[in-house]
Amino acid sequence: MTDSLKARVRAKLLDQLDSDGATDAEVAEGDDPRLNAISADLAALDEVEDGDPLLDELATRYWVP
Repeated sequence: MTDSLKARVRAKLLDQLDSDGATDAEVAEGDDPRLNAISADLAALDEVEDGDPLLDELATRYWVP
């Protein structure tokens, strides 16, 4: 795999958001804990550099190879 771990984790998180199938209303309400957790993890991912321990934590949490 040539993608960085960060890129693979980002792709997995975005896929999780897409596959959960939340309606626009559910997203707007913002009270779905799963969507909120994924969104928070995606925001945290944006803040870290390659090699940060959070990348390994997220990769483990979302089963990213």
